[in-house]
Amino acid sequence: MDLVQIAQRADDLERATAFYTLLLGSPPVATYDPPGLVFFDLGGVRLLVERGAPSATIYLRVDDVDATVGRLREAGATVESEPHVIFTHEDDTLGPRGTDEWHAFVRDSEGNLVGLVERRPR
Repeated sequence: MDLVQIAQRADDLERATAFYTLLLGSPPVATYDPPGLVFFDLGGVRLLVERGAPSATIYLRVDDVDATVGRLREAGATVESEPHVIFTHEDDTLGPRGTDEWHAFVRDSEGNLVGLVERRPR
């Protein structure tokens, strides 16, 4: 079984599209309005930004959590939690052994919580 799609709520589709284009660094792959659907590609998994979908917390791997938080802050995003180590990988169960997992949390343009994750070598 594979993950195919994640849906995220948007009250303002245009505003949400701009936020996720900035965060992901690429434009949507498809927009259908009406009925209010915007699709982004996350490495083969679709992120659906949808008018009327329930809010979800999504976690996205980023190359540099500090730079990503800085870029989003400059664009006006609310930072709920600054980058910090949340877990050290002593084995390969949840991530590469010998790395620290850094998390930060921001609110997207629609108020949904987005976790940003970076794995750094110790």
